[in-house]
This record gives sequence, C-alpha cells and structure tokens, in this order.
Amino acid sequence: MSTVYQVSLEKVINEFKLEILYLPKPASEIYLTSADVNRPGLQLAGFFDVFDHGRVQILGKSEIVYLENIDDETAKARWDTFFSLKPPVVIVARNLTVPPHMIEAGKKHGIPLLMTSENTSSFLAGLISYLSVELAPRVTRHGVLVEVYGEGLLLFGDSGVGKSETAVEQIKRGHRLIADDAVELRRVSNRSLVGSSPENIRHFLELRGIGIINVRRIFGMGSIKNTEKVDMIIKLEQWDQTKVYDRMGMDSEFTDILGIKVPSITIPVKPGRNLAVIIEVAAMNNRQKKMGYNAAMELLQRLGMPEGGEAVSDWDTF
Repeated sequence: MSTVYQVSLEKVINEFKLEILYLPKPASEIYLTSADVNRPGLQLAGFFDVFDHGRVQILGKSEIVYLENIDDETAKARWDTFFSLKPPVVIVARNLTVPPHMIEAGKKHGIPLLMTSENTSSFLAGLISYLSVELAPRVTRHGVLVEVYGEGLLLFGDSGVGKSETAVEQIKRGHRLIADDAVELRRVSNRSLVGSSPENIRHFLELRGIGIINVRRIFGMGSIKNTEKVDMIIKLEQWDQTKVYDRMGMDSEFTDILGIKVPSITIPVKPGRNLAVIIEVAAMNNRQKKMGYNAAMELLQRLGMPEGGEAVSDWDTF
C-alpha cells in the first residue's frame, strides 16, 4: 500500500500569505492530501455527478459572478450542496466579495474558507506546483547531492569513499551543496526527481578528522541551495583492478528511483585522481548529452564504427 503524504493548511496559508475568512479549527490541525486543484464551475452550476471532493477548491470571478446572477434560493441551495460534499478547503481569488450564502454554508459544514489577492490562474498554477512537491512520493537515500554548473549530481558510494570530501571541493570551486549524508528524493512529476536535505541536518556536512561543519556559515549563502533537480547519479567506488571500467561512454546506463530512470555513471576512486575536476567534466558532458551531442558517438562515426547500445541497472540499494 502506497504511503499517503500530507501538508498542513497552516503551511499553505503561510506560504501564500492567505487571508483567513473562517476556520473550523486551528490550521495546523487541518491537512491536505491531494496535489490536484479544482475550479468547481460545473458543480456550482448544478452538476455534481463527477466531483473529487478531496481537492482544494478555487473560486474565481466566473464562479462568484455566476451565482450572484441566479435567484437567491437556487444560489443558497448550490452553496449548501457544494459544501456538504466536504472539500478540504475553499479559496477565493482576486480579493473578490464573498457572497453571504457562501460564508453561511461554509460555517454550517465546517469547511475552511480562505482568500488571496492573486489572480485565479496564477494562484492555481503556484498552488499546484507547491502541492506537487510537498505531497510527492519520496524516498531517502544515503549520499550527497550537489549542484555543479546547474546540474544536480547525486553522489552514491560506500561510507568513507570520499563523497563529503568531494562535495567540499566542489563548494570551494564555486558550486553548491544541497544535502550531505541523507538525501530526500521526491518524484514531483513523471519525469523529474527533486532532492533536498532533511530540515534538521540541512547545510551541515561531516568531514572525517574534522567533524561537523555548517557549510552556510563557513562558505556563505552562495554555497548552499535547498532543493535541486537530480540530473545525474554518480557512483563512487574504490578502484578494482579486476574490473573493466567504461572508457568510451557509449553505453547509456540508468538508475531507477521511484520509477524514474536517471542517467548514471561509475567513477573509480584511487590516489592521484582529481575527483572534483572529473565530476565537473561529468556534469558538463551530461548537459551536452541532454542537448543532443555525444562525443563518443561522433568519434565512432568518424572512425566508421557502429554505435553502442543502452544498459539499465538498479542501484536502489545504495
């Protein structure tokens, strides 16, 4: 059974600076569980056969004006039926004048009523984006997430292989840390993973021999970032003389996390290798591939050799 995530109405109110018209109980005790948002125009017109009552309901000018222009008894009945279906919250956009029957029905059925000054479309888009992140399926993995040249790089590897040390070197070179040790990954769409750090350890990093450091305080605000899309996974492992490592980059390897395949590479670690520079090059090369250019393919074409295929692996255990 899949886990159902929730976000408190209090967080939504604070995030969007919403005005409270009515709350049946403290906002911290009211939770939203659906990232979908609805404009109930059809319902307020009398069609209730198809209605997802678990969604946040947004009322714009069309809905309000429509009910103002029908007879009083019908409008009162529509509001009563609408609120009786128990939507989690109803939000009025554009600081529109709220009809008295709406307030009355909301209080009668104990439905939170809020208001925003934003126009309906902009607020709806922002709310969907926010809820998609807050309520996204998620998993926590042991690793390090850094942003290098705009690419989100997720570093995996055994404890002691040098993930945190590599992250510090990236920070010194002007890149940014998102998470160290524990990376919370969220599937925010069918194509995107977003990584962040658990709030209680955010901006902290562990270096063996030194201990815990606060990256934001030592290196400044420009050295950290709260979230970042995961563009590539890099697995660091101790150099194995018996293992054959990819030297061409023809085979595209992917790691499956939460049903999304993320491009992946394995970098062997041994004394003398400059991991910071190698990872920077990996980030730039991954960006080139996303833009349609593959240096290995061009070389093979120049040599008249056939192109390679695709390999898929699963490192979910890391």
